[in-house]
Amino acid sequence: MGTVVEASNKGANGSIPQKNPTVVFVLGGPGSGKGTQCANIVQHFGYTHLSAGDLLRAEIKSGSENGTMIQNMIKEGKIVPSEVTIKLLQRAVEEDGNDKFLIDGFPRNEENRAAFENVTGIEPAFVLFFDCPEEEMERRLLSRNQGREDDNIETIRKRFRVFLESSLPVINYYDAKAKVCKIDAARPVEEVFETVKAIFAPKNAKAD
Repeated sequence: MGTVVEASNKGANGSIPQKNPTVVFVLGGPGSGKGTQCANIVQHFGYTHLSAGDLLRAEIKSGSENGTMIQNMIKEGKIVPSEVTIKLLQRAVEEDGNDKFLIDGFPRNEENRAAFENVTGIEPAFVLFFDCPEEEMERRLLSRNQGREDDNIETIRKRFRVFLESSLPVINYYDAKAKVCKIDAARPVEEVFETVKAIFAPKNAKAD
């Protein structure tokens, strides 16, 4: 009950007003299959899927000043400032009629995580971590993106290293709070989703 009051009180300061959404962070390296599993969760359990990357790309396409700044940072290989991504996520949550959200590909690092909780006043219900060996992710990305220059072996390995260095501290932080659901994502899509369903079904039943 306190969280609802806290959320509405914080509304004036820029956090999400009068909404106490259930938020699940979805993390996994490139090629771990988290996008496919998010689509399944949306279909079966009624969550809204928010991809930090998609929101950033949409902002770039809008041609806004904010979008131009984001585009320049991405070109330079920099991580977009937390406040920018959080504001986009916040706007998406506020504008959506749902109260259950999968936030995919965020937080990317500890600073993202702390800023999200401070700005929004929301702590995730839990974190879904799609754990997949680097070799399997490489194989998937190369077979999926044949002919695309941005997914050569070197680029994939760099993306994987960045994920490990920046995201693992976030996973460890929530693991210490017993909030991480680690999933073996090297298995076929259907098998992985069976595990995912077992995580969401009891929570979904309670919500009904």
